[in-house]
Amino acid sequence: MFSVCKPVRKLAKSAAVLATAAFLAACETGGLGGGPSINTSKPVPVALLVPAGSANSGDAALARSLENAARLAMSDLQNVQIDLRVYDTAGNAGTASTVAQQAVSDGAKIIIGPVYAQAANAAGLAVLNQNVNVLSFSNNTSIAGGNVFVLGPTFNNTANRLVSYAGQQGKTGAVIVHSNDAAGQLGQSAIASALASSRVSNVGTVGYDRSQQGVINSVPTIKATVDSTGADSVFMTATTAGALPLLTQLLPEAGVSPATTQYIGLTRWDIPAQTLELPGVQGGWFALPDPAKAQAYRQRYNNTYGEAPHPISGLAYDGIAAIAALVSQGNANALTASALTQNAGFQGVGGIFRLRSNGTNERGLAVATIQNKQVVVIDPAPQSFSGAGF
Repeated sequence: MFSVCKPVRKLAKSAAVLATAAFLAACETGGLGGGPSINTSKPVPVALLVPAGSANSGDAALARSLENAARLAMSDLQNVQIDLRVYDTAGNAGTASTVAQQAVSDGAKIIIGPVYAQAANAAGLAVLNQNVNVLSFSNNTSIAGGNVFVLGPTFNNTANRLVSYAGQQGKTGAVIVHSNDAAGQLGQSAIASALASSRVSNVGTVGYDRSQQGVINSVPTIKATVDSTGADSVFMTATTAGALPLLTQLLPEAGVSPATTQYIGLTRWDIPAQTLELPGVQGGWFALPDPAKAQAYRQRYNNTYGEAPHPISGLAYDGIAAIAALVSQGNANALTASALTQNAGFQGVGGIFRLRSNGTNERGLAVATIQNKQVVVIDPAPQSFSGAGF
């Protein structure tokens, strides 16, 4: 067990927690690269930027959960001293820029957070000349690069995993079905990119406006595209809170049968749990973090704090624990870009992950289906980056 130094707190309270299980360790050390030199025999100052102070509903609970997860990670690693300083961004870019500069002035050698893309981008720009890296909680790859890394699960990572699995299962042609908003277009691009480097052909793309009538209007076009191309799969960007329930109802009614045309989803189909009840999602494929590891994290968090963790809180755990795992090896260059992006990666709360030199990440995901209203893993998450798909 390593010691946890007294944190600096801006505008919100701190909490320390002790636990015994070790969840994550660095697999190898990195070489020289962009980032500060540190003294690993002394407490390493780490800044955590959270959206407390925001007017947005839910941001206070999110901020609390991220800090709790970070402290849970600190309690799980041994032989490392981390001086965690927590700063509130109020969920906006201007404040994020200001507190990032303040954090570095206070001595921070690395920043984890903030959550929102604009705030993370602003924080990275604010400390770029100080040679400090930012491990943001965003999944928006448009801000990745330079000194900014995104820890959030990316569309590209999920699309690559599912397309690779589809190819292994003998699928030959996919129709991409996407909403016409920014998220849907990013998802479409990720799927198209994955298909372009796979054995599965991209045989057509159908967009729809994010409205009930927009979805309804798209169904005949999807049906016609599947029929004319002989596609054996439909890859959808729709979310469970968006068009997924309606699409998976209307497509079978239109004759795009999930018995002959594989439905694949870019987003989680198991959240909320009520989605599992829908007839149209039965047999569909989607990706998710290693279920056993993710459940173990949720249980430990709940046992420690008496409440369920926020769904993205594990990113704070992963960020802190990866830093501590690298620092534990005693290298002054532990927080440089090349150390952070070492190929072997890390073991996180949802399985293996690694940061890439372009600021994005790769995560080892499981492929699951829904059978009899239950989630069933049909291809387990890889346990190392030397496995299939990497």
